[in-house]
Amino acid sequence: MTNSGWVNVPNAKIYWEAAGEPSNIPVLFLHGGPGGSLGQGGYRKRHDHNRFRVIGLDQRGCGKSTPAAQDDLDHLAENTTQALIRDIEAVREHLGIERWIVTGASWGSTLALAYALEHPDRLLGVAVVAVTTSSREEIQWITEDVGRIFPEAWDNFAEAAKAAPGERVVEAYARRMAGQDRDDARLAALSWDRWESTHVSLDPNWFPGPLFNDERERMTFALLVTHYWANDGFLIDGQEIIPRVHKLNGIPGYLIHGRRDISGPVVTAWQLHRRWKSSQLVVIEEDGHGGPASMAALTQAVEDIAATI
Repeated sequence: MTNSGWVNVPNAKIYWEAAGEPSNIPVLFLHGGPGGSLGQGGYRKRHDHNRFRVIGLDQRGCGKSTPAAQDDLDHLAENTTQALIRDIEAVREHLGIERWIVTGASWGSTLALAYALEHPDRLLGVAVVAVTTSSREEIQWITEDVGRIFPEAWDNFAEAAKAAPGERVVEAYARRMAGQDRDDARLAALSWDRWESTHVSLDPNWFPGPLFNDERERMTFALLVTHYWANDGFLIDGQEIIPRVHKLNGIPGYLIHGRRDISGPVVTAWQLHRRWKSSQLVVIEEDGHGGPASMAALTQAVEDIAATI
């Protein structure tokens, strides 16, 4: 059984889809980005629909959720992690779900952990891949410090940012992506896409080429990822994930990460695991940023959590 729809929330409609019977164990998947989407729905194939009800949603401003962030710049400031958490709750309530297994990949892992900390009573467990928390340290690495590995590409990326004095590279891109000059925003999105394609290029599963071929997808992604990263994922002033993750002790958790992930080194997953005593750290030696072995480990993690219910 597969169905889909939209949930009305303030200034947006959130697209959701579900596969499996409503009586099955619910599993939520949160996509990457910020500014990605559910895509072709490959996440649904990871879990047995005879046992699980697999649920996905396109986050506010991207994918099939409306309006697209680039068409609604007046409400961009309202697109925050806290708003996304409220959107997730709106979908949960709409589907009549009491508790679920929450999963996510890359940025989706940040959102999954932030949601878990806000609503631990709604969890059966958490399983995340390519683990991030969108801290200032992580954003500094992926937008500036990893340039030590790719100095030629980073120099071009930084020069193309057109940063004002004292402005971080990510802040410059965020300003331009949200500006009224949409031609300039397109140029910024292209430069951002080239940088994203560079810092994932050491991934064993990397294929040459742009991250996004479709201009609207590229613009949406660049707009939202820079918006979130320029604001430290909206997880500051006591909302940082690593210092709070001990509050999830007692809840089953799986932190799955590729050893060869240059974009997001395994240290973040390690720091979380040290503080979250009921978590398991699964390091996939041959994977980069969320490869096939990592996704197979996610499938097994969901099975293991379900076995404890």
